[in-house]
Amino acid sequence: GHYEYLLSIIYSSSFIFYGLILAELGLVFYISSRIDGLSAEMAALLFVVYSALNGVTISYIFQIYTEGSITSTFLITAGTFAIVSAIGYFTKIDLSKWGSYLIMALIGLIIASVVNIFLQNETFYWITTYAGVLLFVGLTIYDTQRIKNSAQHNLGSEEQTQKSAILGALSLYLNFINLFLYLLRIFGSRD
Repeated sequence: GHYEYLLSIIYSSSFIFYGLILAELGLVFYISSRIDGLSAEMAALLFVVYSALNGVTISYIFQIYTEGSITSTFLITAGTFAIVSAIGYFTKIDLSKWGSYLIMALIGLIIASVVNIFLQNETFYWITTYAGVLLFVGLTIYDTQRIKNSAQHNLGSEEQTQKSAILGALSLYLNFINLFLYLLRIFGSRD
């Protein structure tokens, strides 16, 4: 129906597809950098808009992978995410020093992935895939502890607490989606 028609328009034009991805990235940076100036309601609305855009852009996986492998990979991702979040929540080790290393690794992974779009090297593809899984496992552990510590030490207003929760949800959502997409490269069966 209408959904398939919309998808065919989005995926028939790389301009529209990459435009949506850039809009998503722009929204993430905007929410993260402007959170202090946004109301909690506006931040929540932007998060919902981001989630909807993300849903549209990653729906391409249904064109590539079998539904069964998408479902099983989603369950693997959910289980992995729950375990590593628990590690981040319960560990007594201070992970605050991880942040800058993880961000540098994320930038490196993005650059490597873009370079491999042009190289089309299969070995490089698999290296970035496994590096991506490790990176988003690390980010999930780090972000979970950061959110927990922030919640325990948050002495701000209720509005500040809500905005902090939205930023935390956004970072965990990004980690989950990216972990899922990297695991799908490993476990997904192509149609």
